Amino acid sequence: MADADLKLLYRELISLEIELWDGIEGRLRAEYDLPLTSFEVLHLLLRQPGRRIQDIAEKFSITVGGTSKVVDRLEAAGLCERRANPNDRRSSIVELTPEGRKLVDGALKVFEEELELRIGSVIPEKSVREVTAVLSTLRAAGRALDAERKAAAQTPVPAVRAPKQPGRPAS
Repeated sequence: MADADLKLLYRELISLEIELWDGIEGRLRAEYDLPLTSFEVLHLLLRQPGRRIQDIAEKFSITVGGTSKVVDRLEAAGLCERRANPNDRRSSIVELTPEGRKLVDGALKVFEEELELRIGSVIPEKSVREVTAVLSTLRAAGRALDAERKAAAQTPVPAVRAPKQPGRPAS
């Protein structure tokens, strides 16, 4: 494949992600004073109640520390709360508060409207499914490559003995 084609695809994907994020976030901030990152966490907790910080971090491919900071801000705003995890005393479960549920319900309507305006009204449903499948394939391949590289870095490299040099005793 031509190098220029891959670079163009990369630029288009990154630009689309930034513009899509900025457009949706702009509307969420204007109507709900809600950053998109916070909305994403609240939306996940609406769909999948009782998630751990680790679960949220894995879902969004972000660090546990970054996730914890987002949850701290949401908790301080009264939108979610942590409770003890009955299955693991070392972690806690994050759940929406009634105020958080009400906020995310309203914000979800704005989110869906923006997706429809920015994607659904532009390309047909079949194309949405096709693009989604391609992007999922690319993400899975990238995760596999990252895991392979991580495993290779953790595999001990056999020690290579230096060749015996004349006049030096063997070690």
